Amino acid sequence: MGIPFVHIANLSIQYPPRVVLDGLSWNIYRGDHIVLGGKSGSGKTSLGKAIAGLLPTADAIQLNFDADSALPQEVIYIANWFQFTNLEGDRNFYYQQRYNRHQQQDTLTVKAELTHFGEQHNLSFDDIADRIQDFGFENVQQSQLIELSSGEHKKLQLIRGLWAKPQLLIIDEPYTGLDSHSRQVLNNWLDDLAADGVQLILITNDTLLPSAINRYVHINQGKIEEVASAALLERDAARTKKELPAFLKGIPVTAYDTVARLSNIYIRYGEKEVLKDVSWEVKVGQKWLLQGHNGSGKSTLLSLINGDHPQSYGLDIHLFGQKRGSGESIWDIKEKIGIISPEMHWYFDQQATVWHTIASGFYDSIGWFIDVKFQEKKQIEELMEFFDLTEHKNQLLHTLPLGKQRLALLARTIIKNPPLLVLDEPCQGLDKQQTQYFNDVVDELAQYGKTLIYVGHYESQLPKCIDHRIVLEKGTVIAIENRVETV
Repeated sequence: MGIPFVHIANLSIQYPPRVVLDGLSWNIYRGDHIVLGGKSGSGKTSLGKAIAGLLPTADAIQLNFDADSALPQEVIYIANWFQFTNLEGDRNFYYQQRYNRHQQQDTLTVKAELTHFGEQHNLSFDDIADRIQDFGFENVQQSQLIELSSGEHKKLQLIRGLWAKPQLLIIDEPYTGLDSHSRQVLNNWLDDLAADGVQLILITNDTLLPSAINRYVHINQGKIEEVASAALLERDAARTKKELPAFLKGIPVTAYDTVARLSNIYIRYGEKEVLKDVSWEVKVGQKWLLQGHNGSGKSTLLSLINGDHPQSYGLDIHLFGQKRGSGESIWDIKEKIGIISPEMHWYFDQQATVWHTIASGFYDSIGWFIDVKFQEKKQIEELMEFFDLTEHKNQLLHTLPLGKQRLALLARTIIKNPPLLVLDEPCQGLDKQQTQYFNDVVDELAQYGKTLIYVGHYESQLPKCIDHRIVLEKGTVIAIENRVETV
């Protein structure tokens, strides 16, 4: 086999008091294209970052680049989420900022970000013009980074990293937020890179992978184990079904029969039209699926319903039986909505514990809350027990595995038993088993009179309760259907 490209000997990583990797040893040889999968919290991301030199390793990792290769002698690590900053190098953003035109000029445009990256790495735009077109990313070049949806942020990360063509490319959750077409585009590009000599490590439990992948490993008790296929990668243990807390079985009392009615809605930023003549009615008790490719306008449409978009006041929008702008406050609206989204997750208070995260749902805040009442404390405890989060109550949310973070945010979403649930790609980054568990909980909640708007790309990974569908394409409604058959 020769000298390994990556040689790891007795690598240990711990986040006291927990040991994540314990004396791990592993060799990666030239031509190995690897999927690193396995259970949540097993250390996959830590290992990827360590190989990329982003974590201290006490010289436990040796990289032997090919000096004869035309590819750069470097490792590029693409994180699960894109961590961008404003023009002053700060990351002090707020959740609603992407919808506020006056606040958006604080970040670079997509074109400026790519230009800066290209100059840093001596790259030519001609090399990726076709790739940008294939990704459907050509129409966002003048958009501010703060304006992008989570799927568009993922595309930007991928375009930068793949454009650089390093000798080793590590991608953490490569398919997070991507629609089906974009996934295939990504896999084709990765196969082309592998053919050009780029070695791949994909951190994922997905099974729709590039054909170049030829090794599958997971981490078991801090050590590497190799398996024969992606299907044999370890998954989290099936969760035991528990009785839904009694307070969530109360059917919300509503004095209206329509949750939302939007008529002939146009949203534009300068010359850019985001929504074009959109009309949509959501009646009490309906369960809607909202679909569309990345950048189709889904998040903007939802922002009009949840009260976050400043342009909603001048439009023909009725929410919970009342015309928007007729005297209700944004808090009157949010009181009736439980929401989860990738953007909310990304902006969430980094100092919030699991307990504080769930408690903040009573006050519709991103982590901050005032003192909770006795009954509210009881509901928090019941939900932590229901989602197996009690032992993590005092941990910071962002230190938990992604699956548990999402369950904590779902608990936050339903803590006040709202009449409307808005679940915007709630299972983004979760594997099939975690997604199934999440959606089973949504189906159970739906039995008790909840109205649901659910954003999801894949027909086979949806709650069974969905009974209506609306599809957007480039800001226009192209389909409204009264029934969705899930697989």
